Amino acid sequence: MKAVEFSKDEKAQLSSRIQHFFDSELDQSIGIIKAELVMEFFAKEIGAAYYKKGLQDAHAAFAKRAEDLADDIYGLERAATD
Repeated sequence: MKAVEFSKDEKAQLSSRIQHFFDSELDQSIGIIKAELVMEFFAKEIGAAYYKKGLQDAHAAFAKRAEDLADDIYGLERAATD
């Protein structure tokens, strides 16, 4: 999988959220460098699993809409022959 690239602002926002999580949920303060390391670790180690799940969900939604469209077309065909 191709590595996800974030802009400088996106990295800053994500790192800030990680810092906030550590402060509020784990009662542990971490600096920006550690927050970026945590972000990079999760992106590398589990990001692909979330990405794959998202693609599967998108595929299922697309397949459902394609099926609905096929049903609509079939209905139009039947209406044209009646």
